[in-house]
Amino acid sequence: DGLPTTTMNSNASSSLRRRGARHEGTRARSPRHRDSADESAGGIATALSDDSAIASNFLRGGTSTATGTDFASDASPPTDVIRSSPPKPSRIRRQMSRNAVSKDESKFRKILTRATSGLVMISLFIAILLSGHVYVCALVFVLEVLLFRELVTVRYNAFFDRIDQTIPLFRTTQWMWFSVSIFYAYSEFVVEMIKSNTKLHYLLEYAQWAPLLSFSLYTGIFVLTIATMQTGHIKFQLNQLCWTIVVLCLTVGQLKYIMHNIYNGLIWFTLPILLVITNDVMAYFSGITCGRKFIHRKFMELSPNKTWEGFLGGGFFTVIVGWYLSRFLARWTWMTCPTNQFAFFPTNLECEVENIFHEATTYFPSQAFELLPRPLIRQWPNVVEICSVGGDVNNLTACISGAINQKHHHWEMALSIVPIQLHAISLSLFASLVAPFGGFLASAIKRAYGIKDFDSIIPGHGGLMDRFDCQLITALATWVHYNTFVKLTTVSVSKLLYMYKLLGEDERKQFLEKISQNSSEN
Repeated sequence: DGLPTTTMNSNASSSLRRRGARHEGTRARSPRHRDSADESAGGIATALSDDSAIASNFLRGGTSTATGTDFASDASPPTDVIRSSPPKPSRIRRQMSRNAVSKDESKFRKILTRATSGLVMISLFIAILLSGHVYVCALVFVLEVLLFRELVTVRYNAFFDRIDQTIPLFRTTQWMWFSVSIFYAYSEFVVEMIKSNTKLHYLLEYAQWAPLLSFSLYTGIFVLTIATMQTGHIKFQLNQLCWTIVVLCLTVGQLKYIMHNIYNGLIWFTLPILLVITNDVMAYFSGITCGRKFIHRKFMELSPNKTWEGFLGGGFFTVIVGWYLSRFLARWTWMTCPTNQFAFFPTNLECEVENIFHEATTYFPSQAFELLPRPLIRQWPNVVEICSVGGDVNNLTACISGAINQKHHHWEMALSIVPIQLHAISLSLFASLVAPFGGFLASAIKRAYGIKDFDSIIPGHGGLMDRFDCQLITALATWVHYNTFVKLTTVSVSKLLYMYKLLGEDERKQFLEKISQNSSEN
């Protein structure tokens, strides 16, 4: 509007020079990114020169030397000289949305696969459970074989080249150790069953050779293991031997008494397994729904995906499920009756059901109510206030509102429960607080050898060890609990008859005299 054209051109050129100087100063102040800065500076210089030419020609009303475009008829710069811009935020959001959807679909497929495999395993477990005790024992044996294979394969795959080239009979000796351990662990169980069943007493003359045979097998594999050691690899072979022994302790050692659990009553085999499954499932869902929302501290370094919320939530729900599940299982004699028969076809079990499976009335400790406010206690269901009449503590009755001759004595709450429910609480707490550390041990093994799963035999779950890592120690804990708090003695009539046959003539007479004497006194 009155300014000369040359003045406008000089002002535009000065502005462009200042922009170039600022870019050069920026590059000089960032020596750490010299390579990338050089590339950027080259691009900036080219762009600046093009911009200068475009601005000059635009002011003169000429043609762009950079693009050959005529600006005389249109003051707007052409679209082909505008440099490429970053993606629009809406496009980024759509891309992120697609990634999130893909991740959610993958997670949903994993959950669906795990759930389907879980239902198949539970259905198979129930079918075998209803088939009979022999088939349940066969299932346990097959699982032990597969568990041992998965665990010893971990180190075998890690050191395959060294083992294959230098150590003879490596896999053979491992499986021989497993066979000896299985024979020793379960031959004792078979002998116990023979002693407790009078129909099988004719096998006792063969059963007495079981300890000698076990020891003979042990000495044979012991000699073979030492004989195959190589002088240049003794340390490595000792490490492998120690690993084999640890695996045997985890599998055969912890499952040594699981056959006893089966024949003491299937409930002592079924209930612990279902409690561990419940704890795994509820800990998983508690973790994915509430994980690190209330407790932000990391739970376990060995298993970083585990959370405090999952651990505590799994324990809470396991105790509740154990309380009602044990009462349900106690209704069936197939679950509660012990047996000493090796029947290949299921038959109805009849027995005198033990008292812990009968409904009984128990009283909640009254001292616990003294810690709570009386208005709150009165609102509690099944709680009765007991009063003494005329101050006589021997004359107690339920309190009557407004009675002047009554004085509060204590609170009373009667519960109708099946005693097995109290044992189920103990097993539920063990399955929630101790058994998960079997899973942490399995996680430590996988982390040490850089593997995700022990195997891929179960879709969505991995190997058997990935699913049974918590079951092993729970089976051992159940046997200890049963023999400590439930069955204080394992003496039976069949065992007494077996022991009687081992006595001499004089000892038999003395035994019968003592029996007659005790019978007359009672």
